[in-house]
Amino acid sequence: MSAHRGLRAPRCPCWGAFRSSAFFVYAYAIFYYTSRSAMSGVLQSSFFFGYMLIICWTFFLMMGAVGFWSALFFVRQIYRNFKAD
Repeated sequence: MSAHRGLRAPRCPCWGAFRSSAFFVYAYAIFYYTSRSAMSGVLQSSFFFGYMLIICWTFFLMMGAVGFWSALFFVRQIYRNFKAD
């Protein structure tokens, strides 16, 4: 029964890795802002963190799309000549 549930709603375990990478980039942006940057003020902070959020979200979607399409291409190449009798 658990195999049926797994086949009915497949999930890609690699999305967690892409999400982790995006969180790491955003965490580094926080580190950069607090320790290396000379920015101050509400406007500069909101612009910096807003743009970094957009960049990290784009990074997450871009890496997820690359992973999805490469896995799809790989699986299609493997099972192209496979016939179940």
